Amino acid sequence: MKSFRKELLFTIPGRVGFVNITPQVEQCLKESGVKEGLVLVNSMHITSSVFINDDERGLHQDFVEWLEELAPHEPVSMYRHNDTGEDNADAHLKRTVMGREVVVAITGGRLDFGTWEQIFYGEFDGRRAKRVLVKIIGE
Repeated sequence: MKSFRKELLFTIPGRVGFVNITPQVEQCLKESGVKEGLVLVNSMHITSSVFINDDERGLHQDFVEWLEELAPHEPVSMYRHNDTGEDNADAHLKRTVMGREVVVAITGGRLDFGTWEQIFYGEFDGRRAKRVLVKIIGE
């Protein structure tokens, strides 16, 4: 069995944003040489997310607005976490809702997606570099 590991770096210029990382994950798969197996893609930061959904701008804006209703950034004083001097408690909650990781099957050397599925990096406390782990195992 083969094993491949690579870290991807992302810096989102704003506080919140989404990036389609499917091409980077496909490149990792190509580098790995794995034809049958699994790929794990996970955010290595507690205020960002990796998830699978449709690559549609309207949907992404819906996510931003829905998440802001669930866990508004302000007032920052409403969160006990922010008593430490931080202002990112909402980002922790948003990450919990959107998820830490995805696992995708690899079949015939390709990501085995359903219709319209793509992998996204979601950022909820941006403006600095953050890592995403791509771990591939298989034959």
